[in-house]
Amino acid sequence: MRAVWLKEFGGPEVLVAGEAPDPAAGPGQAVVDVAFANITFIETRFRATGDGPFKAQPPMILGNGVGGVVAAVGDGVDPGLVGKRVVTGTGGSGGYAERVAVDAAGLYVVPDALEMDTAVALLADGRTAMLQLRAGAPRAGERVLVEAAAGGVGTLLVQLAKAAGATVVAAAGGPRKLEVARELGADETVDYLKPDWTEHLDGVDVVFDGVGGAVARAAFRLLRPGGRMVSYGLASGEWADVSEEEAAERGVTLVKPQVTPELLRESTESALAEAAAGRLRPLIGQRFPLERAADAHAAIEARATVGKTLLEVR
Repeated sequence: MRAVWLKEFGGPEVLVAGEAPDPAAGPGQAVVDVAFANITFIETRFRATGDGPFKAQPPMILGNGVGGVVAAVGDGVDPGLVGKRVVTGTGGSGGYAERVAVDAAGLYVVPDALEMDTAVALLADGRTAMLQLRAGAPRAGERVLVEAAAGGVGTLLVQLAKAAGATVVAAAGGPRKLEVARELGADETVDYLKPDWTEHLDGVDVVFDGVGGAVARAAFRLLRPGGRMVSYGLASGEWADVSEEEAAERGVTLVKPQVTPELLRESTESALAEAAAGRLRPLIGQRFPLERAADAHAAIEARATVGKTLLEVR
């Protein structure tokens, strides 16, 4: 089968298209014929340095989220799954390929009303957005600042916070990304590439921090007493580095989302259901053929993408 190999840690060029053996379904597993694979910022960091939640060494096939059709199942798995459209995580490896063997317990059947590419775009980002929304709990009438508002998670948080009745301030880098946020319903937009980007903003009640670093620290200073800050990403390369003591002095709370296997499944299913009902729309900003995974990584690292980036496998 066709696949993209991570030959060594380094720049995007270390992702090389080639061949790999077809996987077989072991006990408790399913083989999925992959139609789309998603790419996350975490995968670009892992490729570059080996750091991240994945525990693997090159040579390997990268890729943690896929969608396609179940082609075969192993012992102990319901044979009725064969032929079903599903999305699933892989555990961090194997996704940039035509087929992957995964734990059948981690499959999510895609609702009939949902296109496969939409479901794949929601797999990682949808559950992340749902978990952050639950943690930050924006209420009607509150002001909510969404960092990286034109990214995969950010575009969803703009929609979810708006649906909760909040006034949404979208922070992103550059005119194109600000326009994307406005199209998704943001009430205000601000370019955080400008050094004085917070100076003309009123205070906010909730910050969804997907950037970290200096942007997150500036956003923290906008929080009103009683406000909440939820950090879930480090697109800047570092976390916010805001201490509990600093937060207490300002009367705000640093919220850490509760994450359990049950909540991950519930959040994923909720995101898929909301999209199937037409209430949540992931923005798929760019698509690359499987063989051009290196180009996809390069585009993400150059901050040249909006929304979600997908690999088209078949």
